[in-house]
Amino acid sequence: MQEALTYDDILLTPRYSEILPADANLDTKFSRNVPLKTPIVSSPMDTVTEHRMAIAIALEGGLGIIHKNLTPEQQAQEVLLVKRFENGFIIDPITISSEATIDEIHQIEQDKGYKKIPVVDEAGVLVGIMTEFYYSWPHDQGKIVKNVMKPASELTVAAEGISLSEANTLIRKEKLSVLCVVGEDRRLKSIVTRKDIEKNKKYPNANKTTDKRLFVGAAIGVGKDALKRAELLAKAGVDVIVVDTAHGHSKGVMDMVKTLKNNPLTKNVDVVAGNVATENAVKDLIDAGADGVKIGIGPGSICTTRVVAGIGVPQITAILEGVKGKGENKDIAIIADGGIKLSGDITKALAMGAQCVMLGGLLAGAEESPGETLFIGGRMFKSYRGMGSLSAMEKGSKDRYGQEDVKDTQKFVPEGIEGRTAYRGPIDKTLYQLIGGLRAGMGYLGAATIEKLALRAKPVKITAAGYIESHPHDVIITEDAPNYRRK
Repeated sequence: MQEALTYDDILLTPRYSEILPADANLDTKFSRNVPLKTPIVSSPMDTVTEHRMAIAIALEGGLGIIHKNLTPEQQAQEVLLVKRFENGFIIDPITISSEATIDEIHQIEQDKGYKKIPVVDEAGVLVGIMTEFYYSWPHDQGKIVKNVMKPASELTVAAEGISLSEANTLIRKEKLSVLCVVGEDRRLKSIVTRKDIEKNKKYPNANKTTDKRLFVGAAIGVGKDALKRAELLAKAGVDVIVVDTAHGHSKGVMDMVKTLKNNPLTKNVDVVAGNVATENAVKDLIDAGADGVKIGIGPGSICTTRVVAGIGVPQITAILEGVKGKGENKDIAIIADGGIKLSGDITKALAMGAQCVMLGGLLAGAEESPGETLFIGGRMFKSYRGMGSLSAMEKGSKDRYGQEDVKDTQKFVPEGIEGRTAYRGPIDKTLYQLIGGLRAGMGYLGAATIEKLALRAKPVKITAAGYIESHPHDVIITEDAPNYRRK
């Protein structure tokens, strides 16, 4: 019987180094033609990745994969929102009605952190704006927005089509904190804020195509609407399609990969397939035409496949199997999907030969994730569920688990749970810590690149006592660190 290991079972032995963490090069890839400047990809889960997350993570050098629990048209629209995004233009801003109350404005500020909120009518026509300067909390609670807002007639607005540099000039000239961009019909199209323009200087690492648009991916299944969905995504400009199922080593997945590679509308779009956990599975998917393969059967914190079905492979061993299946083919990417709890796990995954990691739980608590924000016991949380949970399957992910034809929701066999995770604020803070931990690991190993990290890694298996020793021990933690939270 083969022994199998996961992240907590190993450590990487330090090596002689001339590399400082800041000098490490994180360039890698997600698939044959989709590069990454940061080896982090957001999971196609409906509480993790829609356009806001995809934009935010691409600006930091990574990639977002839009989930499929949407209609094909809605998912294609999410891709379009990413593709239409220019640094500084907020294409889909939060808006409010003129009949709303200051209580609602204050709640948006508390929940989302937005202080500048356009006011629109039922047709989307701009009628005014609310900022933190136009009300005082709690003195103005209960007041109606239309009686407090700055009306559109007094606003400096820009016409649709204005460039970012022109918007920047107008903001400086008119001393604006926010600029609304409207169409000919006065409907709100986007906003530009002074703060966002200033932030643009912080994104030299944005992951962009040659035509300066952000890279974005989207997931499909193997169900009846899969090809239609893929064609709409291709028309929207998606860069990579992920054939995302619980069991990727199957005829349905391989047939779908072949179909996408032979379809006139999708043949020029990269295809990643998964999830798998064996050498033969990776070989077969590559032979079918996959440009990348996702590794991971049951390692996720909200996945129950291993205990419900009794199936899976601990993630370190699964990655090693995937690397063997890839062989010497450097064009193909191995994606370690699931089980990442701390930044050191990212270092371990890449050291085993993966080109990048896919994250769910670590990103689900971010401001940009689509999960619901919850207030419990004075603390903020965001909802987080597995795509194999009952609620996610009811919404559309049942085909991922081979249950597309099950109509009675009482007869679903779920392979995931629904829960909540701590609210973490804007995603850039989380990514900074994760990337910082990876850079530190590369420094300890003397690895200047992701490729050299895999070559220089010497893993050692540790005991239960070694695991305990690895974490803070014999002390009461009085304050959480930004990059460590004991599970």
